[in-house]
Amino acid sequence: MIPLEKPASALFSSGPCAKRPGWTIENLKNASLGRSHRAATGKNKLKSAIDLTGEILSVPEGYRIAIVPASDTGAVEMMLWNLLGERGVDMLAWESFGKGWMTDVKQHLKLEDVRYFEAEYGKLPDLDQVDTDRDVVFTWNGTTSGVRVPNADWIKSDRKGLTICDATSAVFAQDLDFEKLDVVTFSWQKVMGGEAAHGMIILSPRAVERLENYVPKWPLPKIFRLTKKGKLIEGIFSGATINTPSMLCVEDYLDSLNWAQSIGGLKGLMKICDDNLAVIKQWVSNSSWAEFLAVDDAAISNTSVCLKITASWFTSLDDDSQNKAAKRLAGILAGYDAAYDVGHYRDAPAGLRIWAGATIETSNMVLLMPWLDYAYKELEAEYI
Repeated sequence: MIPLEKPASALFSSGPCAKRPGWTIENLKNASLGRSHRAATGKNKLKSAIDLTGEILSVPEGYRIAIVPASDTGAVEMMLWNLLGERGVDMLAWESFGKGWMTDVKQHLKLEDVRYFEAEYGKLPDLDQVDTDRDVVFTWNGTTSGVRVPNADWIKSDRKGLTICDATSAVFAQDLDFEKLDVVTFSWQKVMGGEAAHGMIILSPRAVERLENYVPKWPLPKIFRLTKKGKLIEGIFSGATINTPSMLCVEDYLDSLNWAQSIGGLKGLMKICDDNLAVIKQWVSNSSWAEFLAVDDAAISNTSVCLKITASWFTSLDDDSQNKAAKRLAGILAGYDAAYDVGHYRDAPAGLRIWAGATIETSNMVLLMPWLDYAYKELEAEYI
């Protein structure tokens, strides 16, 4: 039977993600609009965004935080082009974005001393083979595969290389070990439900030392430059952004940071994500047609939760037909206004991808589960 109640919000997209509970456009009424971002008001807001980020995440003393252009993609690209080439690199990938960073290193930076560690969707590469005396580039949480690294135990504390971590779907949801991470990148649009187009970087003292003592052999565009005459441009890390940011988006990010503090900071944010995942785990344990794409329970993401369809009629279809059927399933859910934008990522195996980040109320996740079964029964009836 059709479920009696729908989620109060059907926004389960993996990016841009749902706004925080209780958000309204009125929250942005104090935005510094029509003023220079370099004026005192704008600069203070940018500095507040940086400071609150560090406070909520408990970023270690001596680490630098900056707001940079072009979302998480821009942040990662900036760090790859600034830092790589000083020594050999180990590249890790188990989903589309990690593979994209591999393409950059191989085809554009054209580094020679590179080792590539790849795994298929749902799995992690063998982390024990990674040499952290080399530079290492990896995603903490694979947004398109729903697979995360369980911890940072595989990274040496006394490593000689730098660890460059794309953490955009992990920051504010998972307990990152910053002492093991030299570069952390993310955007506002994921766990915090902020707006797109702005990225952030968190740099360890070791990363800063590399920036000040290593000059890449390739030219750097202006929006990538973090040093001048061999010294870090400190203003970038205190609110003097490289290019003009949207002060409306900055105000929105400040709103989400203040909300995070009101619910207990990082622990409160992580609890929501973990509670949402627990709801999905309970449902999967009783499902006759769906399983997690991640094969290892410890590696299941608590933000970008990816599910595969295991029914025999579905697995007997060819890849193209599976993709069409999975898209149809997502379309049925959207048609009932039960869940929007929960289709699998275009390069990922056919299935569903449900955002479970901190802006998703657990009560809505509970209400979504019966709709998954109802939509599946409609899909099954179309194929059998």
